[in-house]
Amino acid sequence: MERAFYVLAYDIANDKRRARIAKLCEAVGERVQASVFEGYFTPPELEKLLKKLGRVLKVEEDSLRVYALCSACRQRLVVRGRGKPTPAPGVVIV
Repeated sequence: MERAFYVLAYDIANDKRRARIAKLCEAVGERVQASVFEGYFTPPELEKLLKKLGRVLKVEEDSLRVYALCSACRQRLVVRGRGKPTPAPGVVIV
């Protein structure tokens, strides 16, 4: 199953919940700003992550946005300042 590129951004009202959300995202993605992560996920991987995040989020107080970027959009990504775009995953040999 092919992985697609996603940007996850959040605004979490509570420090403890924010730390838990960050830890979940750090386990599977690349932190590119304080509350913004990039990563490549298959649909089942993304769904699993969203379920985990959903158990922590309080929808009345918090916000999570997930943006899918197609290959053409990814090629037009512009980064200014520190950091560079998250590289596509390479071949994984198990």
